[in-house]
Amino acid sequence: MKKTFAGQVVAFNRNLKYDGNLPDDFQVLNPYLDNPETIVVMEKFYQKYYNDSNQRKFLIGINPSRHGAGVTGVPFTDTKRLESVCGIKMQSAYTHEISSVFMYDMIEQYGGADEFYKDIYINSPFPLAIVRKSKGSWINANYYDDKKLFNDVKDFMIDCLKKHISLNLDTSEVFILGKKNADFISKLNQEANLFNKMTVLEHPRYIQQYKSKEKELYIDKYILALKK
Repeated sequence: MKKTFAGQVVAFNRNLKYDGNLPDDFQVLNPYLDNPETIVVMEKFYQKYYNDSNQRKFLIGINPSRHGAGVTGVPFTDTKRLESVCGIKMQSAYTHEISSVFMYDMIEQYGGADEFYKDIYINSPFPLAIVRKSKGSWINANYYDDKKLFNDVKDFMIDCLKKHISLNLDTSEVFILGKKNADFISKLNQEANLFNKMTVLEHPRYIQQYKSKEKELYIDKYILALKK
């Protein structure tokens, strides 16, 4: 018997680990290994919204931040929104992440979390958090920040994207968050032939930081793209 969408995502996350090379100043954080409660809340989330076998559209992020999915195991979802919108409380952590604020404002206007997650699956080509050492402390990093880093993780990312697609995602058009992210994903796409069409949307963090006055326009842009 084929597992539900939720069952497959949970299995993917439970088995997720990166054993490959990394440049000296980079580290990968695995929330599923670092905090046992992350597995619990992540499972609750997917059982709640993905307990079916429907096809969904694929919204592709960069890699999780330490404070969003790097804690909850749910993309673009900090503990605040996990509790206030999804009704799932996390005891061991409390996080606020600006991308999550935009994402859930958009989800509300889309029709709410039930409606949104019925249609859309969000994940990243590199589904674990990456940090780099800067002046003695660790800060968030993106997989494309460093050429060697990208080369080190490239095959792993192609493999992860193929695993995401196998959940039953629509590959005729995918939605990519962030222009720079899209440049790198199109390199992966040329190599592995994963998607037919790539539609680029501005990244939530960019919108919140630099375009907050025009936030409603960006929310409309997301919804128009995703609902068509």
